[in-house]
Amino acid sequence: MIRLWLTRAMAHFDRFLLGMLLLVIMVALFVLYSASGQSVDQVSRQLINICAALTLMWLMANISPQRLENIAVPAYVLGLVLLVGVALFGDISHGARRWLNLGVARIQPSEGMKLAVPMMLAWYFARREAALRLADYGMAALLLALPLGLIVKQPDLGTALLIGASGFYVLFLAGLSWRLMGGLAVAVGALIPLIWPMLHDYQRKRVLILLDPSQDPLGAGYHTIQAMIALGSGGLAGKGWLHGTQAQLDFLPERHTDFIFAVFGEEFGLLGIALLMLLFLLIIGRGLVIAANAQNMFSRLLAGSITLTFFTYAFVNMGMVSGILPVVGVPLPLISYGGTSLVTLLLGFGILMSIQTHKKLVAS
Repeated sequence: MIRLWLTRAMAHFDRFLLGMLLLVIMVALFVLYSASGQSVDQVSRQLINICAALTLMWLMANISPQRLENIAVPAYVLGLVLLVGVALFGDISHGARRWLNLGVARIQPSEGMKLAVPMMLAWYFARREAALRLADYGMAALLLALPLGLIVKQPDLGTALLIGASGFYVLFLAGLSWRLMGGLAVAVGALIPLIWPMLHDYQRKRVLILLDPSQDPLGAGYHTIQAMIALGSGGLAGKGWLHGTQAQLDFLPERHTDFIFAVFGEEFGLLGIALLMLLFLLIIGRGLVIAANAQNMFSRLLAGSITLTFFTYAFVNMGMVSGILPVVGVPLPLISYGGTSLVTLLLGFGILMSIQTHKKLVAS
């Protein structure tokens, strides 16, 4: 009886993908214990977040792709309404208006749009699969621009970057031509002199600090300088678990969230980073295989976007900590402390598992 129940419970889990995710999560708990100053309470809270996120991933994996396609438009419209609500009535914290107080709960609608936007765009292109025109890409770009504009206004550059990436990947996978993408890149480059004055002061400062962190070593450049010191001091094999001086002596800021990669690099060195990147690549590779083998255009576009957005998470965070990208507040996926990002990521992987396992069921 127990074996039968377990078989049914695991029916919509992709075992390879689940195994890789659990390995990364186990690594995350060890790194978090060190990064949090060996705080059992913080690790315990993250364990609760993990259990909740895995449960939601299981629930999502049991929802068929057909049902996901049916709720794509309502989810997108609801997300837009909530973002407008944030712009009008949202709570202000640390100079940003990102949260909406509903009385019974305080939510951050932009997080839900990380999944709602690619679902909406995948739905839109699936309806026009037979005869895609240039105008369809323009309409899809408008559907992407609406939530992006509201999120940038909050301002929340990190979330806007991830949502923009998730939407762009759908456009790209739907067949957006390289020539058009090149033209858009040139146009954006030409608009930089106009965009620069529109940026907030802190956003401009982040770009300038990227070019030369030493111009404000105790202020805006402090995070980048300390993270680069931590990564460099890790060497080939690292200083050992719990022995990273930058983290343990409290030189490294935000070490349990956005800059946890620096803690990992200092303690486990280049070899540890290589192994972590291998795990990430295996997850990304499995996601791309699921996307390539998906049954229809909606599933293929959605699976590809979710997978490549996970890659963007990892690339932006590692680049930010390494000093090759501006600091934009993007966590290291599955590793950084926090429940919101973890839930969003595992819901996305639940969708991947749904696409893979329901395909098997239909085929059989």
